[in-house]
Amino acid sequence: MVRVMRVSRELSKKLVIAVMLTPAVVVALLFLAVPAVLTVLISLTELDYRFKWIWCGLDKYALLLRDPVTRLIVQATLIYVTGTLAFNTLWGLCLALLSTHVHDALGTFMRAAWLLPRVLPSVVWAMLMMWIFSPLETGFLNSLIISMGGQPVPWTFSYYWPFLFIVNGCIGSSLAAIIFSSAIKSIPPDYIIAAKVDGASSFTIVRRIILPMIKWHIAFFVAYNTLSLLASFEYILLTLNGGPGYYTTEVAILRAYHLAFGQYMVAMDFGYAAAHVVFLLVIGLVLSIVYWRVFRLRRLMIEPKLE
Repeated sequence: MVRVMRVSRELSKKLVIAVMLTPAVVVALLFLAVPAVLTVLISLTELDYRFKWIWCGLDKYALLLRDPVTRLIVQATLIYVTGTLAFNTLWGLCLALLSTHVHDALGTFMRAAWLLPRVLPSVVWAMLMMWIFSPLETGFLNSLIISMGGQPVPWTFSYYWPFLFIVNGCIGSSLAAIIFSSAIKSIPPDYIIAAKVDGASSFTIVRRIILPMIKWHIAFFVAYNTLSLLASFEYILLTLNGGPGYYTTEVAILRAYHLAFGQYMVAMDFGYAAAHVVFLLVIGLVLSIVYWRVFRLRRLMIEPKLE
């Protein structure tokens, strides 16, 4: 009888777990697994504006490898992801350190103010940044330079990558600031007080205490933001649209968008666009495995040991 009750209890526990996990599994299948499989299938076809599934095997991947534009796309993607990731992480860390070393009210205001770019509509933020960095004399920065007797600077033509790092970084760094500041506030104050008593400088406290104790949060953000940036093209599209020049800032996901939706109807090539997306999917999977092993992210999921 006791054994039957134990088995019944175990089955009830598993049933409850299954019921709780079912919505998440259904959502993952419908909105992640199924679209991924469809993308792979579309990349094996000549699907265009006629929506006829004409199978072509690996022809689109062969075209991707021999396309002279591919080198420019890969180069732009690498610069965009690494540059924006560095800006997001470093500036978010600076904001977190500054906002946690001032009065709580002021620190909260700093983090809240930095959230404005994230909560603004994308079009509004892109338009605002295009006005600030406009190469024309009427742009905000150029107006200041001219008023001081200088010459206007073609910001978006000569410094297009720093411009995109700032446009995207002001949004990404706000998330980093929230994560890092929460991690810093969770550090027991006794460590910092003891270090100050021993005569440690603020720089030493940051380097020896704060950074080692928030390394897992930094690792998580770097991994998450890398994968997010691989699929990010919104602000490039709204500002420079892959320019200036010949595929200067055309990242892989933006190239896929232009092939599928950014051309005249007869020029739409959903199969070739899907091949670009599959290429990014493979890169994302490889990077996920690398981050998982290098950053030892599995340790984040281990149940903490009780002393």
